[in-house]
Amino acid sequence: MHVFITGGTGLIGSAVVAELLGHGHTVLALARSDASAAKARQAGAEVVRGGLADLDVLRAGAAGADGVVHLAFGNDFSSPEALGRCLAEEGAAMRVLGESLIGSDRPYAVVAGTPWIPGRASTEQDPAPTDGPVGARGRAVEAALGLATQGVRSSAVRMPRTVHDNGDGGFAGLLTQIARQTGVSGYPGDGTQRWPAVHARDAASLFRLALEQAPAGTAWHAVADEGDAVRDIATVIGRRLGLPVQQIPTESFGALGPIFAADQPSTSTYTQEQLGWKPVHPSLLEDLENIQR
Repeated sequence: MHVFITGGTGLIGSAVVAELLGHGHTVLALARSDASAAKARQAGAEVVRGGLADLDVLRAGAAGADGVVHLAFGNDFSSPEALGRCLAEEGAAMRVLGESLIGSDRPYAVVAGTPWIPGRASTEQDPAPTDGPVGARGRAVEAALGLATQGVRSSAVRMPRTVHDNGDGGFAGLLTQIARQTGVSGYPGDGTQRWPAVHARDAASLFRLALEQAPAGTAWHAVADEGDAVRDIATVIGRRLGLPVQQIPTESFGALGPIFAADQPSTSTYTQEQLGWKPVHPSLLEDLENIQR
């Protein structure tokens, strides 16, 4: 399969590219910068230059591929307005990618987030959130899954709050960055709220399985750790960095504060049973031991 991928040089994307190439597929990677283009080529992918706002580039890349993986995101969390702009850009890009595949029965795997359900761990059957700080992504993902009725084998691979590798990545990686900047390994709320997690290489194998096997209009959970208490995450970060661990105000985390403070465990039992996916790489708390001062 010749796969067009956005976000192919990020933490998750690099692992997905390696997974696809390692299983006999070829990859065309969207690259916004010279550095990203060089990284993709070094990994063994072909490259097309452009970003999520270059809709004609996206359209052409998807049209010429046997399948599409969407992972790219602007990652500007500096304010609610900046986050909103990133979500709007992503939504437009996802729409163009999906429309390019209508009537082809080709696979289209999009990144999503695991939903949070009060009082219990979320499952693959739970709907994506379509309101709140990241509701726009949920709406874009639901639109992509809706293309199943128009001849697109669309699927959503839902990522947990932390996708990690070598002690970095996701929400836990953001906590580490903030700890380095402030001199405190902080957590919002009482710290008992739980974040699910997965190693990037395990997430990559699920993307490949979704491309190869997932029925149209389905959602899957890339969850290895169902929920680590945020206080436990902050404790490991503090110990590795030699910093104090303490509660700090939720608003200190900016636009992500309400999300950071939410209890949001998730399971992947159905995904593992139906697609034969088995996470095998280190857990988050184990992987955080790789943090260096």
